Amino acid sequence: MNRRYNHVAMEALYGVFHYLALTIYDICFRGEVSGLENIPKHGAFIIACNHASHLDPPIVGSLVPRQMAFFARKTLWKPGVASWWLDGVGTIPVDRDGGADVSAIRRVLQTLQGGKALILFPEGTRSPDGKLQPAKPGVGLIACKTQAPVLPVRIFNSHEAFGRKGGMRLGTRVSVCFGPVLPHAAYDPPGYGKDRYQKVSERIMTAIAALSEPTPVVI
Repeated sequence: MNRRYNHVAMEALYGVFHYLALTIYDICFRGEVSGLENIPKHGAFIIACNHASHLDPPIVGSLVPRQMAFFARKTLWKPGVASWWLDGVGTIPVDRDGGADVSAIRRVLQTLQGGKALILFPEGTRSPDGKLQPAKPGVGLIACKTQAPVLPVRIFNSHEAFGRKGGMRLGTRVSVCFGPVLPHAAYDPPGYGKDRYQKVSERIMTAIAALSEPTPVVI
């Protein structure tokens, strides 16, 4: 599928790194990509993706032709270039060890209200073996609070390219499938009760699990 992105339409720093991330993916990890037509062209939305590698955010983000926001641990904000870069590309700091992070939730709401996209990982942490892990309630909370459409995405083989137990393996093919968008009514039906956020997260995770690895196109 032909992919043409208007990097100029993105904020300058984000556009530069978006181009670099896409180039690195195409050269070092390019696998099959399907469902790009499902990516909303306008308005706010949430990408919900499985997570097995540090490569997941830049690979998925590079394939989305719009500026996105990402989460990162607050501890990554250190004096110098790291903080400048994280702030420059619109990363949202989150305190994963301190309970509910009100400031992060506020930033998320501002991001989506501004019509931008946000990428979240329902599993909360990287899978050690690439297998899908149980969903945590965080993505359900954000989806319910914002009522934004959710785009389920599944990334394949990123744990082999750069997993928790090994170094980076350049040349490993990483494939990505973008599924159909879930409107608010599809993931948050009435009657979920007190476990609403957990059940919404599980419903979104089920949509991710239903996505199949793209098959190579035979020419």
